[in-house]
Amino acid sequence: MSTPAQPRPPGILTGLLVGILIALPVIAIFFALNALVALPALPINVMDWLPNNLPNDLLNFGKQTMADVLIALNIGRLDQVAKIAEGIIGTATLFGLIVLAIVAVFGIARTQKGPRAGTLTGLIVGLALGVLLVLMYASLPLVQFERANALLIDSAYIMGMLVGSGLIAGLIYDRLTRLPETNSEIAASAEQLNRRQFLVRVGGSTATLTVAGAVVSLLRSAGAVEPVEEIVAPDSPTPSGPVEVVGMSDDFTAAPGTRSEYTPLEEHYRIDIVSRPPEIDAATWALSMTGLVNNPQAFTLDQLRAMDSVSQFVTLSCISNSIGGDLISTTKWTGVKMQDLVALADPQPEATYLKITSADGFDEYVNLDLIREDERIILAYAWDDRPLLQKHGFPVRIYIPNHYGMKQPKWITHMEFVPEWEEGYWVRRGWSASALVQTTSVVDTVASDSVFEQDGTTYVPIGGIAYSGSRGISRVEVSIDEGGWLPATLKSPLSELTWVLWRYDWPFAEGAHSFRVRTYDGNGGIQRADVTPQRPDGATGIHRVTRVL
Repeated sequence: MSTPAQPRPPGILTGLLVGILIALPVIAIFFALNALVALPALPINVMDWLPNNLPNDLLNFGKQTMADVLIALNIGRLDQVAKIAEGIIGTATLFGLIVLAIVAVFGIARTQKGPRAGTLTGLIVGLALGVLLVLMYASLPLVQFERANALLIDSAYIMGMLVGSGLIAGLIYDRLTRLPETNSEIAASAEQLNRRQFLVRVGGSTATLTVAGAVVSLLRSAGAVEPVEEIVAPDSPTPSGPVEVVGMSDDFTAAPGTRSEYTPLEEHYRIDIVSRPPEIDAATWALSMTGLVNNPQAFTLDQLRAMDSVSQFVTLSCISNSIGGDLISTTKWTGVKMQDLVALADPQPEATYLKITSADGFDEYVNLDLIREDERIILAYAWDDRPLLQKHGFPVRIYIPNHYGMKQPKWITHMEFVPEWEEGYWVRRGWSASALVQTTSVVDTVASDSVFEQDGTTYVPIGGIAYSGSRGISRVEVSIDEGGWLPATLKSPLSELTWVLWRYDWPFAEGAHSFRVRTYDGNGGIQRADVTPQRPDGATGIHRVTRVL
């Protein structure tokens, strides 16, 4: 009489496969329910947690490596591609955590006895992972701002998803260990067939749930459009610089291929510390101004819009922009002078800095003396004569001339007058304490397909931009094949706060050539030629392109 075969417990590789089959639909469900009913998109929350908790050196190395790879691949605008990459990183991290947890379920269950060893182990592991990720989720500043009233529901949802994942993994483990008693000679093949058929059914369910979740998420995302409301505001004056400007011309035609002088709103760069912009309700939002003041304030958005407004054309750039990079844009800002708001709050003598806090957890400090000295510092509520889009900082953001974007918070919720300066968000992470804009110039185009004849000579238009913060631009020079520096023609800027377009018509010569550009700020200071990285003070160096004509 044959001996009943002893079922073999599933191995780690089977656990890995089951982990993948469970993690895929779980990720898809997180995205789908976020799109449908605004429950947490946990993969995005994981990505938001990482930068705030990784060691600064590791974080900066990772961000720079990612930027270098994306620039080398040249697959699109850096800020847009980086957002996609961040989403992939967050998704991959959560995916990996779920898979590892399920592998652990299979590994631990193999050491246990009893018909429900897998179920019990899966329940415990799922509970542990759920608690870990709920604590992570609840620690996020954006969650505390947006979801404080729904934190219990969100936590229960996250726990349910992860405990459920562990429980399903445990049930699958137990199912795979149960085989009908059979002759030992055919036990192995029967067991193998039984498990294969079961895993195929699990895989089919996984595919269905994953595809359904992805489709729902994509359809909801595609239909999300921010409302647009026009705000009419006066144009800004265009003051002249203190140094004689060389080559300035109102009769200026940009070289074909030069970037637009005025950046379309949808193309304005954005760098955020969160994966998705905060959602702020204008009806309930108010900007509080507290601390060392005699008259604490709380301004609604309507109150700010009713105040005397100013508009100015502004170029904003990111301190992490590389030489020749695209993290720089120009648009029209409208808002209220910070001098007026500070005066209404009436700071006490001990107040020397303004601490600005944002809904995304960002914070920065601004010297009150700087605000008193520079009337161009504004609290903006509109870009391009329209309310700030959610992704660009709605309802308000600050503009501080001559500084990189890292010093200029958006989604502002609170301002506190304090006695001393402290390190802001990016300064704590190893970036510049002053973040003053470096003078830069870029060759945007060598328009070899737009050559023209003049007086018997063929010319190739070359063009680009030059920028030096609020210091302005007084001169741009071009060098061909390491030769001498030749003056370019400049376009009158939109304002003293914007970049300048330049053009140089080069007498055509066939072959391979290099083209360099350098500029002088409005005070006559020449652009730095020494090459320095973006961190900590912003990149410096001469931009160069090579072309074969």
